[in-house]
Amino acid sequence: MSEIAEESTPQKASPKSPWRFAPLVLIVAGFAAFFVFGLNEHVSFDSLREHRQWLVETVAKYHLVTAAVFVAIYALSVVFFLPIATIVSLAGGFLFGPILGTIYIVIAATLGGTGAFLATKTAFEDILREKAGPWLGRLREGFHDNEMNYLLFLRLVPVFPFFVINIVPAFLGVSLRTFVIATFFGIIPGSAVYAFLGAGLGELLASDAEFTVEGLISPELLVGLAGLAVLSLAPVVLKKFGAKSVDR
Repeated sequence: MSEIAEESTPQKASPKSPWRFAPLVLIVAGFAAFFVFGLNEHVSFDSLREHRQWLVETVAKYHLVTAAVFVAIYALSVVFFLPIATIVSLAGGFLFGPILGTIYIVIAATLGGTGAFLATKTAFEDILREKAGPWLGRLREGFHDNEMNYLLFLRLVPVFPFFVINIVPAFLGVSLRTFVIATFFGIIPGSAVYAFLGAGLGELLASDAEFTVEGLISPELLVGLAGLAVLSLAPVVLKKFGAKSVDR
């Protein structure tokens, strides 16, 4: 009887199962398919200009449906690491306005970033824990002490690529809760910038003027985002100074 019971007991999947790499395989396949099937040719400023009237009319008639489609496309583009975030963000502001555009961008980017984070964490966390040297352990420990503030800083500062900050926290043992909260709130300023820029694209799309993202972003905006990033580290600095004063 005991042997039968042992045989009937379901075995837990090994943490080293190759199936943990399945999400990453899908991500690589999706990234490749995007270019193989020429989808990248349809996500461009020229394409937005060509179909602007149809897009505006469709959004006006089916706002909820188009908003859901926009969020899904944006989220998938983040999961598959597709280099279209800028044009899609600007399109969100153009189609839905600065306020709703910001909301949809933040929701979509958070969902997509969380997917990429979980895929990386599932595939590599156990390997890193076994193979990495003590230096990574110390780095993870130091990051963990103020992970919310550090991650907010990385999200707010306009220097670090979005996809990189979806991956690195998975290697550093950041919790899912912290990742989602820091990502959601940390990307609001940058998302709002692109949504507001996109909301003013109407005249540019109607003309034959050449479009450049760099021409839309002013140094003042970048300085403002950098200032927010510095402020996000204020709790860490205060904590360190507070600890030193207590020791004295």
